[in-house]
Amino acid sequence: MLDYLPDRYTVLITGASGGIGRAVLQHLLSSSQVGLIIAVSRQPLDIADERVTSLPLDVTTEEGRFALREKLDGQPVHLFFNAIGLLHDDAKQLQPEKRLDQLTAGNLQALMHVNAFTPALLIAALSASFKGTHPCIVASLSARVGSITDNQLGGWYSYRASKAAHNMLLKTAAIELKRLNKASIVLCLHPGTTSTPLSEPFQSRVPNEKLFTPDFVASQLLGVINKRTPEESGSFWDWAGKPIEW
Repeated sequence: MLDYLPDRYTVLITGASGGIGRAVLQHLLSSSQVGLIIAVSRQPLDIADERVTSLPLDVTTEEGRFALREKLDGQPVHLFFNAIGLLHDDAKQLQPEKRLDQLTAGNLQALMHVNAFTPALLIAALSASFKGTHPCIVASLSARVGSITDNQLGGWYSYRASKAAHNMLLKTAAIELKRLNKASIVLCLHPGTTSTPLSEPFQSRVPNEKLFTPDFVASQLLGVINKRTPEESGSFWDWAGKPIEW
């Protein structure tokens, strides 16, 4: 499934209980090439496969990241797939902004923390598992709306900014990881509009042919990952394998 990686490779998935994270996990389990999947989510996963280790952790917190680092203890990770993301939260009255007068420091802080800071802090905390000489792929979900070049509609200030920040942090991490491991590949991935709780409030305005199932997205993204090389580390791709401008 991922030709670049060795047999019995180790996978780390954060956000493994979400729509895309769980679908990626299931696709990877269909391959005999996978040796171990460490599935991180706030609630434990019930998956009857001896290759899966479920870790109930909140890695948006320093305590959660520390616990994950202690668990891995520098063990080489060949694929790190980050599927954590935040767009809205009814309990916190957090919704995408349509106008400047809806923008608040709280919204900006919440989305920056989850969408940008957490993936970068995870890479920093787990750097011992990425450095070395082993093939290593870091893939993190971004969004096309994080492209500054592509922004023609405006709105969604906090989400756009958090994904743009995510992309810069991942691009910068790619440069450093290349020094720590020449076989590393760091990718920002746009999954398209996927039928998950994250997109649910906004699906009515999406044509049926552009609303994807998590299973389809997982298959597409793994295909995109499979085609990338170390020379393309620090790049931004959509679900169809087309590069996205920053």
